[in-house]
Amino acid sequence: MANIKRTKIFTLALAAAMLSIFLYLMARTTLFVISAQLWQEIAVGGLLLLAEGFTMLHAFGYFLNIYHGLAAADAPRITRDTVPELETYPPVAIVVASYKEPLDVLEDTLTCFYNLTYPNKHIYFLDDTRYDKPGEDPRQMAEYRASIDELCQRIGVNLFRRPWRGAKAGMINDFLDHLEGKPVAEAVLTSFEERAGNPEEEAERYVIVFDADMNPLPDFVEPLVAFMEKYPKLAFIQTPQYYSNFEANLVAKAAGLQQAVFYEYICEGKSAQDAMFCCGTNVILRRQALLDVGGFDETSVTEDFATSLRFHIGGWSSAYLNKVCAFGMGPEDLGGYFKQQFRWALGTVGLLRSIGREFLRGPSRLPAAKWWEYFLSGTHYFVGWVFFIMAICPVLYLFTDMPSYFAQPELYFLFFLPYIILTGTIFLYSMSQRKYGFRELAQGILLQAVSFPVYMKASLLALLGVRGSFGITPKGGSTSLPMYRLWPQLGLALVCLAAFTWGMLRAFHGDGPLMALLTNSAWCLYHFGILASTLHFNFPEVGE
Repeated sequence: MANIKRTKIFTLALAAAMLSIFLYLMARTTLFVISAQLWQEIAVGGLLLLAEGFTMLHAFGYFLNIYHGLAAADAPRITRDTVPELETYPPVAIVVASYKEPLDVLEDTLTCFYNLTYPNKHIYFLDDTRYDKPGEDPRQMAEYRASIDELCQRIGVNLFRRPWRGAKAGMINDFLDHLEGKPVAEAVLTSFEERAGNPEEEAERYVIVFDADMNPLPDFVEPLVAFMEKYPKLAFIQTPQYYSNFEANLVAKAAGLQQAVFYEYICEGKSAQDAMFCCGTNVILRRQALLDVGGFDETSVTEDFATSLRFHIGGWSSAYLNKVCAFGMGPEDLGGYFKQQFRWALGTVGLLRSIGREFLRGPSRLPAAKWWEYFLSGTHYFVGWVFFIMAICPVLYLFTDMPSYFAQPELYFLFFLPYIILTGTIFLYSMSQRKYGFRELAQGILLQAVSFPVYMKASLLALLGVRGSFGITPKGGSTSLPMYRLWPQLGLALVCLAAFTWGMLRAFHGDGPLMALLTNSAWCLYHFGILASTLHFNFPEVGE
């Protein structure tokens, strides 16, 4: 009874937060329409309104996911407490594709695969390393190749190689084609597995894909296969990622906390609407579903997200199991983190064009809720532009008095304070229910904020049609970036500090509306504090 009452109160708070979002946007739009006169004010005010609208839209999407997660709680389909009994053990392919990963990382991963308790598993190491790449030392590459051979033979893992193409998506597709008996030029599958029969003749019903640094717990496979067997229209079930170096490194910890926000309510809400997308690792896929959609999408560096759209348009379902059952390594410095985020942003925003094209071709092919979730995910990485606009607008006002409606902050506060109090409280409360505190969450928010130049560049290139290339996230050690590499963050921080100083001087001398000067100066100081945290993350091995 207490849980039901708490859920009802939480639902009412969600409704109030959503209402505050609409009221705030209405007030901001009204101020813009009645105040902006000059073209430069219209331009700046319009960009700010778009940025705030983006923020509100995604906040609304987050709260909707919480609501859908709560609404589905009374009749869960796939949770850790509703695992059906597994009566048979169909064959499962455990797959990892690797491009020149460190040998110690690979050994840990393959050993964990070997220790999986599922009895009918077959482990495949897809060596996607380019041994003929120009500029590489032939002797070192030969030694690395021999080490891979020895590692697979010693652990008992099947080894697949073929000429390089298409990165991870192309590698897995070629592997599946090879198992299907389709010709793949110069492909070689070497079996080091101790079992009867020929691995090329196996008809694995499911494929489980891991990144090269992901270490699953021994019981990873059984519950996933049980759910896949019970629900034959499921194309895949996604599980969370958790970084094992979470507590050892500032960047890895903050990156892990960002993952936590996504893998808690957002994924649960998407799953409740049958709109979960594949994240590329710690995921089980139905082999028949992959064959039905033509394999992984090779046109994007985020092939997992792109393939999810194929599944859903093809009539397949998806799900998310919120159970941490695999551990990996997060990026350990800003260089590695920026590289990871650039790849994700480039691929995700790049897919936005495909989402729009598929929507125009046939809106009725997916329910509105799924299109909504795909558009939300496809636009997420515009957050870099949003942060930049919100940081620069108070600066412009303090130096140029533009936009002029900033001089009337009373209406702004009337609608802004209820919004920020309600949304902030609900976000912190919802995450506290999953044992995350404010200080922890703040680190993830700060790390995302200081990545704004990465998101801006990646999203712009994606809109221009630049596909990019796949690259692994560096692991095992951290290196501070030289200061010149951080000039966008530190430069904007200095601009905010200068604007704050100028605003306070103007307030002291009565040069303008006092409340407006203090409000915009406070925002400049706030953004300066966020941007200054770049230095905090650039020395990730320094204790807190």
